[in-house]
Amino acid sequence: MTQPNTVTVHIMDKEYCISCPPEERSNLEGAARYLDSKMREIRSSGKVIGADRVAVMAALNITHELLHKHDRLDAEANSAREHVRMLLERVDSALAVDPKPTGN
Repeated sequence: MTQPNTVTVHIMDKEYCISCPPEERSNLEGAARYLDSKMREIRSSGKVIGADRVAVMAALNITHELLHKHDRLDAEANSAREHVRMLLERVDSALAVDPKPTGN
């Protein structure tokens, strides 16, 4: 029987009961499905034998994906910061220009 804060997931035909706050349940289930699909993909390639090795390869692949996305997001954030900095310089420059006096 499943406890209220326990989620049962299936990964590579094995059942795992994992403690999880109710608000994180769907995220955990999605993560388990993703891990299961990656492990099955690696196992079906026939290049890696043994559940432990398949799990390590899946972990390495997922970590690689995560770090690659993290690097890409960092680059995008840096680009956005640079763009904002340039826009602020233009605004500062425009505000610093003395308007020509009008002949009143």
